[in-house]
Amino acid sequence: MVAACTSVPVTGRRQVNFIPASTMQSQSFSAYKEFLTQNKLSTNQDNVALVRRVGQRIQAAVEQYMAEKNMSDRLKGFQWEFNVVESKEVNAWCMPGGKVVVYTGIIPVCKDEAGLAVVMGHEIAHAIAEHGAERASQTMMVQAGMTVGAVAVQQNNTLTNQLILQAVGVGTQLGLLKYSRLHESEADKLGLIFAALAGYDPAEAPKFWERMQLATGKSNTPEYLSTHPSHDTRISDLKKWQAEAMTYYNRSKEKMN
Repeated sequence: MVAACTSVPVTGRRQVNFIPASTMQSQSFSAYKEFLTQNKLSTNQDNVALVRRVGQRIQAAVEQYMAEKNMSDRLKGFQWEFNVVESKEVNAWCMPGGKVVVYTGIIPVCKDEAGLAVVMGHEIAHAIAEHGAERASQTMMVQAGMTVGAVAVQQNNTLTNQLILQAVGVGTQLGLLKYSRLHESEADKLGLIFAALAGYDPAEAPKFWERMQLATGKSNTPEYLSTHPSHDTRISDLKKWQAEAMTYYNRSKEKMN
């Protein structure tokens, strides 16, 4: 258990993860390839160019941040890729290893490049924080015990694929339903920092979630029964983190100038 403990970048939270990153990446690359063959890629070149431009900027920011923190080893094996899929779903996700999909349904809610950076920063943050592996580890610990679970993930590709797809929320109306509120809030903060480092104004994050609230409607489910923070809680937290994020944003603007 001690050997399986790692720390999440930015927040420093200790997490239990006994699934090797190489295993998660290998299986996610396979699942990603299969997903792309079963779904229609967007032919809107403007949208595709936009997603890839934002993705590459955040990728560079992540790589810079991890290098500065001597954590580049956590990016070992990453094979970044950014694609747009035709779907009305308000959805986006990032698999372990940097495989990203943005659904066309969320692009109008993003409104502009900065809004899209909020979404992609959040999704990429889940991968950087290894939330998928942590979630899969938790599932296996509950279902079979840690020792059996660690062996199972090495021997059962189908099981691992299912856990990866569930973790990132592929096939759900909102991409991150399978993550906990803790993971969601953590990805909000990491994503805010990454987007700011990429040169996107942190003030746009609360604005995006306000638009998301209008697009998806207010849930009647009490927050304590939901896997997501309420929109109001999320917006409040993002405003609370603005000062810290602005230090990264200002630094990125200085480099650009």
